[in-house]
Amino acid sequence: MRPPFRIAVLECDTPLDEVVKEYGRYGEIFEKLLKQGADELGQPDVASSKDIQVTKWDVVEKEDEYPELDNVDAVLLTGSKHNSFDDKSWILKLVEFTRKVLAQDRVRLIGVCFGHQIIGRAMDVKVGRSDLGWELAVLPMELTGKGKEIFKQGTLNYHQMHRDIVYELPQGVELLGHSTLCNVQSMYAKGRLITVQGHPEFNERIMTVLLSARHDQGIFDDELYEKSMRRAGSAHDGLVITQAFVRFLLED
Repeated sequence: MRPPFRIAVLECDTPLDEVVKEYGRYGEIFEKLLKQGADELGQPDVASSKDIQVTKWDVVEKEDEYPELDNVDAVLLTGSKHNSFDDKSWILKLVEFTRKVLAQDRVRLIGVCFGHQIIGRAMDVKVGRSDLGWELAVLPMELTGKGKEIFKQGTLNYHQMHRDIVYELPQGVELLGHSTLCNVQSMYAKGRLITVQGHPEFNERIMTVLLSARHDQGIFDDELYEKSMRRAGSAHDGLVITQAFVRFLLED
């Protein structure tokens, strides 16, 4: 595929108010990150200012509004506090739209956390709550041989915020990475899709806001919260993952 890339970001949630105030909604956060990833690649044929063109779609509140596939080159599904296995009307419509993208061979899919799980569900594998508990803050993802090829390094550390997982690899998809608590951390199919279970778009500030809010709500106990807060500021490879997303779009 050749730039410019018209990327539709499907916003599957709205960040907490503190995050929105500082960074914007998920569409703005991903637009900035994708453009930074394009710039960091250092390829003369990809300039973020003109070659990364992002539109934003609130698929929760405006569940009947989706991009026309003729008008986009890629669709990115964001993370969410919602459960990918629920049967709420907007989630069912999102799964249906994802299947529509999978049924054709031009528009490509990028999935992040909840988006990773929705793509798994659209490909008819089990998604659901893990018995192993939460993965939180910066943690390692062990890469497969294909994962090392795609991400251009031997291992990755990046932000996690989930206890739901994709249980098995869909047919025709390659595994890029796994972790202690999640066997399917990242999926790939050339020219079709790339996904990660974690959050390349998160930074220390976003993570600490989320951890504090969910600790206050009683979702995380003191021990889990304190351990996760200690990792929130660790070095992470969010930009490395974003560069892989851009290279994926550049693949022939």
